Amino acid sequence: MSAKKTALVIAPGRGTYGKGELGSIARLHGTRFADVIANFDAQRAERGQPTVTELDGAERFSIATHMRGDVAAPLIYTATALDYLSIDRDQYDIVAVAGNSMGWYSALALGGAVSVADGFRIANAMGLNSQTHGPGGQILLQVVDEDWRPVPGLRESIVDLVAAIDARPGHDLALSIDLAGMLVLAGNEEGLAALLAEAPPTPGRDPLRLAGHGPFHTPLMFGSSQKAKAELSASLFAPPAIPMVDGRGHIWRRFSSDPDAVWDYTFGHQVLAPYDFALSVQVAVKEFAPDVIILPGPGDTLGGAIAQSLIGIEWQGIAGKADFMARQASDPILLSMGRAGQRALVAA
Repeated sequence: MSAKKTALVIAPGRGTYGKGELGSIARLHGTRFADVIANFDAQRAERGQPTVTELDGAERFSIATHMRGDVAAPLIYTATALDYLSIDRDQYDIVAVAGNSMGWYSALALGGAVSVADGFRIANAMGLNSQTHGPGGQILLQVVDEDWRPVPGLRESIVDLVAAIDARPGHDLALSIDLAGMLVLAGNEEGLAALLAEAPPTPGRDPLRLAGHGPFHTPLMFGSSQKAKAELSASLFAPPAIPMVDGRGHIWRRFSSDPDAVWDYTFGHQVLAPYDFALSVQVAVKEFAPDVIILPGPGDTLGGAIAQSLIGIEWQGIAGKADFMARQASDPILLSMGRAGQRALVAA
């Protein structure tokens, strides 16, 4: 028998449970993890919310319903957690976990800092809490070319523009998430309108307003942070069983992490300040040097950002999209469980 491969597991965030994922929780996990799903359904029912089973089993996907925070978060968490529990531990030794934005709540459970049931409790509550904010939202801008290399000067010009807009009276605008090849900016309606009007030309796609998203990872989410700290006790948290890399690139290690500090970061800084996803991936691969990166479902859309994060540090000689695709074809470094062929390499 061959030796186990070491793996970094990265939990996806909002926008990953789409039309193509409808019904996937029941199809992939309904039999094996019926008891876990029943627990999640009971938690939703207690709060008078439609259950995961009902939402996943809907006849058709509704952007108005399924993309809303209080629906998207529990669906994404469920898909991620159950995929994680499906990983073949005889083949893979999981050396660290990370997440993108809302994926941090999933990472807490994957890393053992909270139980799987309490992870759902947190993700479900934060899906609702994430709607506690004034008018505002997020805009996605691409900053890399078709080979996923940085466009010279573009990131810097956007950062300068964001600072200039934010300094104007009545305008709020800030970096929300750094996805390596894309930047997510967040702010109030005045700030977002100014950004759309003044943004420099970007490659590949026009700036995209993210449907149903608030001004996440900015001070405009103060109400959400306060509500979370009041509702979700630090007693839910324990030291992680597996190292967790957060949105600052900080590593929460097994024997030296204070559960109260993880709680405070999760519902404080993580909610109110930028989430540097690219840095979290780069720190994780440099620190733990995994043989592979496993991306649980739902979907596989975070794969591009993971690849672009690796390109940013030319990890193992991967300096552009062509390099990454060649590596994937010969000896895949990224295994996306949302892709059937790659899932077969990962799931027990």
